[in-house]
Amino acid sequence: MSKLGLDPKMIERGRQAAADIADSMDEFIRQRTTVAVERTVLRLMGITGVDVDDIPLSNVVVDGAVAAGCIDEGITRLMARAVLHTGRDPQTIAEAVAAGDLSLADLPHFDEAQVREVGRELAVEAADRIQATVDERDRRLAESTDRPEPLHYVIVATGNIYEDVVQAKTAARQGADIVAVIRSTGQSLLDYVPEGPTTEGFGGTYATQANFEIMRQGLDEVGEELGRYIRLCNYCSGLCMPEIAAMGAIERLDVMLNDALYGILFRDINPKRTFVDQYFSRMINAYAGVVINTGEDNYLTTADAVEAAHTVLASQFINEQFALRSGLPEEQMGLGHAFEMNPDIENGFLLELAQAEMAREIFPKAPLKYMPPTKYMTGNIFKGHIQDALFNLIGAWSKQGIQLLGMMTEAMHTPHMGDRALALENAQYVMNNARALGEEVEYKEGGIIQTRAQTVLAESVDLLEKVRDEGMFDALAQGIFADVYRPTEGGKGLEGVFERAADYYNPLEDELRARLGLE
Repeated sequence: MSKLGLDPKMIERGRQAAADIADSMDEFIRQRTTVAVERTVLRLMGITGVDVDDIPLSNVVVDGAVAAGCIDEGITRLMARAVLHTGRDPQTIAEAVAAGDLSLADLPHFDEAQVREVGRELAVEAADRIQATVDERDRRLAESTDRPEPLHYVIVATGNIYEDVVQAKTAARQGADIVAVIRSTGQSLLDYVPEGPTTEGFGGTYATQANFEIMRQGLDEVGEELGRYIRLCNYCSGLCMPEIAAMGAIERLDVMLNDALYGILFRDINPKRTFVDQYFSRMINAYAGVVINTGEDNYLTTADAVEAAHTVLASQFINEQFALRSGLPEEQMGLGHAFEMNPDIENGFLLELAQAEMAREIFPKAPLKYMPPTKYMTGNIFKGHIQDALFNLIGAWSKQGIQLLGMMTEAMHTPHMGDRALALENAQYVMNNARALGEEVEYKEGGIIQTRAQTVLAESVDLLEKVRDEGMFDALAQGIFADVYRPTEGGKGLEGVFERAADYYNPLEDELRARLGLE
């Protein structure tokens, strides 16, 4: 029975409309590849490093394939031919291409059976590389004692990965369960991944494989000290979405921000590009056991949280269906939403509770990611601390999965370690005292909370059916989500999208689909 009085037939209508949207987009996606997808394949083959100009070798090889006019065949076909021709491994071949000693355009052709045999071997090795990190996580989790949800999620963002590690360890000792390293401003718009450790970033720290490794090691150290596993989060959105997902899989990240709609709406990344990239990145996340976080909370920073609440739910429905088509189980869907209503609204807390409870009822298995108040935070740290406490109360009450803790100094500066400590103390106090509150409370039939949830659900279903009828690309162009208008041919990265040739070959995609149980 629904505590909110939600009509199961209405929920099913919404889910079916979202499934229809995802199915229509899936056909488009499966006919295309991108430079980022092909670079990801190379990274999972083990290719790392840069050329003399500091260009990543994965970029060098894929750019060479684009220049040779054969990227639409899939980079694995070229790599398999290069292996057969030279007898070298992918890393050595990439180095030879970068040095000008090997031309992708001049590779001899081989029997298709030989190419596929080598390609299959490369794909199995790549998937096994991911499996090894999954096994290591499982081992550590088995030796760890987890606290009850919501897991406490905090952010570090100094720009210097080594300082980030110091702050992350401190946060773990103060009670954090998940540590996210915010990316340096603008990295999502780079069509390559920087190489090596970094000590300078603006508004965050660069997402690099070396930085992932450094932070993972630091959190493992403090986790062993505390007797519990500390989860690591970063961002696989932007123009390198699948590449960063691959880096996260290799370096054992546990949570990754991953949402095409976020990239389209808030980073102006071309819709065609990012939907194709999202498909492959989520397949990697699914197999790597990574919980994705989606970005619906951002809708409420540009649109009114009361008026636009139904767009958040609609996006959650859509993200769920896209994720399922990439093999991502519900237990790894950190669907996003936020506590972002104007605190001056009468009964705003009841409206926020209705939204949170509604998400929990509709997506019962998802580790929902609940975001704190930001839009209406001010320099009044005392009021801000109370807003965060109310947010934490709803998080415990509605059994959210991941609680990104609010900071009372949100509107003033990047939080100090002391601010983070107070945020953790706030969450621990509120959630410990209200742990079973949701199990004790029922809602008045026809009351404010029930009526609000039912209204938002109905508006969401109407929106989803409109998007289904008009098409996802047209809906984005019309500004239906977050009041942001994104034309299909606009944005960044369109030049990196290619229709797959009839003989396109990506055995890693096939291997992952088989291991995930996809058709």
